[in-house]
Amino acid sequence: MLDDELAAIRIRADAATPGPWQVEYLDDTYAMNLVAVATGELHEDWPADSAKVVAATLVQGPERYASIADGRWDENARFIAHAREDVPRLLDEIARLRAELGGESPRQ
Repeated sequence: MLDDELAAIRIRADAATPGPWQVEYLDDTYAMNLVAVATGELHEDWPADSAKVVAATLVQGPERYASIADGRWDENARFIAHAREDVPRLLDEIARLRAELGGESPRQ
């Protein structure tokens, strides 16, 4: 990857809501099986704590609003939640490896 591509990824990661993020599952009592990525537990004060929701991979009630056709709500939520910490770690590892290899950057 080019340096400017990595810099753009870093800017997006730094601008996102601070982590950690976690996957939260709300049952019918709270939100008709909502699968969400949040900055903290949602069950205690729902829907007042909806401000903690970063993303939702399944939203229904009474109609489905967000519901990917392949049914991978849980898998997608886990990916999104882990990306908050994984992406910066990967960027740091790329920088470390480049420095170890002599600091050479690819041509832009």
